[in-house]
Amino acid sequence: MPNRARFLATAAVLLALAAVPPLAAAFGQPFYLDLVRRIMIFAIAALSLNLILGYGGMVSFGHAAYLGIGAYAVGILAHHGIDNGFLQFAAAIAASAVVALVIGAVSIRTSGVYFIMITLAFTQMLFYLGISLEEYGGDDGMRLAARSQFLGILDLGSPTPFYYFVLAVLAAFLYLVHRLVNSRFGMVIRATKSNEARTRAIGFSPYPYKLAAFVIAGAMCGVAGALLVNQTAYLTPEFMNWTRSGEIMFMVILGGIATLIGPVLGAAALLLLEDLLAAWTTHWQIILGPILVLVVLFTRRGLAGLLPGGGRDE
Repeated sequence: MPNRARFLATAAVLLALAAVPPLAAAFGQPFYLDLVRRIMIFAIAALSLNLILGYGGMVSFGHAAYLGIGAYAVGILAHHGIDNGFLQFAAAIAASAVVALVIGAVSIRTSGVYFIMITLAFTQMLFYLGISLEEYGGDDGMRLAARSQFLGILDLGSPTPFYYFVLAVLAAFLYLVHRLVNSRFGMVIRATKSNEARTRAIGFSPYPYKLAAFVIAGAMCGVAGALLVNQTAYLTPEFMNWTRSGEIMFMVILGGIATLIGPVLGAAALLLLEDLLAAWTTHWQIILGPILVLVVLFTRRGLAGLLPGGGRDE
């Protein structure tokens, strides 16, 4: 019954997202199309972090690195006249996965604060690398030469098709994460989070499972980066800053750690609050902080815990 309730809650959220373009057109408010598309892109990034943070217990402060790598893969190829979306997104996934493999191979051998500091250090190295790339704008960033083109099938320069493409990617990744965490692979990851020594004692080596999850999460976040640079039409090293990693982590915590729909709810809540408060006052962070603290304190399982069957998926 809880699984059915969670499925219905997830389906309801996806249907509500699918209804945004016709409603925005009916009310003459195209701004909301852009806002919700941005929310979904960050929801994909948060969903990827939730795979290793929520289910694997790996507190990574470097997850924004893959967001930036995915964005730079698209931006650099477009800068050199390659706007084929299939090639760009393949490059974003491959580059993010390779970097995640390198970072994970080192960091997963540690735990606790050492794991946090290693992931943070790698992210800042990549951030400063982005600043040093003068050909691609350096610290100032650069405009995206052209949005990704999918051989006439899909043009990301068109707002509504781009919106439904992001929604389709989000739905696909929700399904992928659901299947992963409920598979044997996911069971090992979750068991490792609960008790790594016991997992090893029953015959499973946690390291390759955790590394595989780390690489999958990095590749997923790379897709979010490729979508984000198409959304903003601008490329900047700030995509990889550690503060962006913190924002993504807070989306996961706010929405509900180890819940399927939680990252989507967390991304929506955080970005909508930022948008509403910023329109009201220039000191919106002073108001946002206490609101977020209260939500975390009084919703022990995050916003997903308020939904029917919205408890933890473990």
